[in-house]
Amino acid sequence: MIVLPAGIREAILERAREGTPEEICGVLGGAYDPDGRSRVASQYPAANVAENPRTRYEIEPEQQLAIFDRLEDRGEAIVGFYHSHPRGPDRPSETDAARATWPDRSYVIVSLEPLDVGSWRWRTGGDGADASGDRFEREELVVA
Repeated sequence: MIVLPAGIREAILERAREGTPEEICGVLGGAYDPDGRSRVASQYPAANVAENPRTRYEIEPEQQLAIFDRLEDRGEAIVGFYHSHPRGPDRPSETDAARATWPDRSYVIVSLEPLDVGSWRWRTGGDGADASGDRFEREELVVA
């Protein structure tokens, strides 16, 4: 489960609307629990530097490290990441699964068509969708 404050949800939605037709992205900070309830306390917008930002997202590595330093300075953990799908799907894409690298972290996806905000945890190993067992698992998203 991930708990997302209503104000942060609205800020991410607004940014996704303003960023259309390109995907927006960022990092979520707060209290991280790999097996239970993570709580978002902050969001850190990042520039999308993907070669084709209409269909994928990428956070520039130096900017990502700077965000991680800010999180650490504030005593926050990396809860996960967020990005938008301006034209759907309202779930992780094959590209999202191929590029996921943070086990047990949440990946919040904002879909504008259809409008939805959902969250998935990236799980590695075990039974799953591919030979290695790496997969996204839908998680409950509570707006508080």
